[in-house]
Amino acid sequence: MAWFESSLGLPFPEVMVFLAMAAELVGGAMLLAGLLTRLVSIPLMVTMLVAVFAVHWDNGWLALSDSTSWLANDRVMEAAPRKARIISILKEHGDYSWLTGRGSVTILNNGIEFAAMYFVMLLSLFFTGGGRYTSVDYWLTRWTGRAS
Repeated sequence: MAWFESSLGLPFPEVMVFLAMAAELVGGAMLLAGLLTRLVSIPLMVTMLVAVFAVHWDNGWLALSDSTSWLANDRVMEAAPRKARIISILKEHGDYSWLTGRGSVTILNNGIEFAAMYFVMLLSLFFTGGGRYTSVDYWLTRWTGRAS
């Protein structure tokens, strides 16, 4: 709650934390089941918009620091020498091949990329619904006889 109030400057931090937590936990479970998909996507889209504009906006687009991207900003470019230093420390003091056996070293930029993509996916679900045969919504509609 302190982070919502001090860092983000959101009003009523207790309420905002509860709403965000409920939207993400309960809404995420409902999306997974395909229950009230269109309705649940609305508060989740609002949550993603708050994440984009209140949390990630100042960091630019990229979620991961990739200095080769045309979207790289100063923050991402600053990460390149830090990444090189991390790799040299790992090679000198650790088993580098084991440490990077499942992927390379990366530095998080915390940009809007993931939140924006989630918003677009939720927007799609808002218009298309949960899907045929795989969602609770579909089976409830068939069971109640309102299928078209």
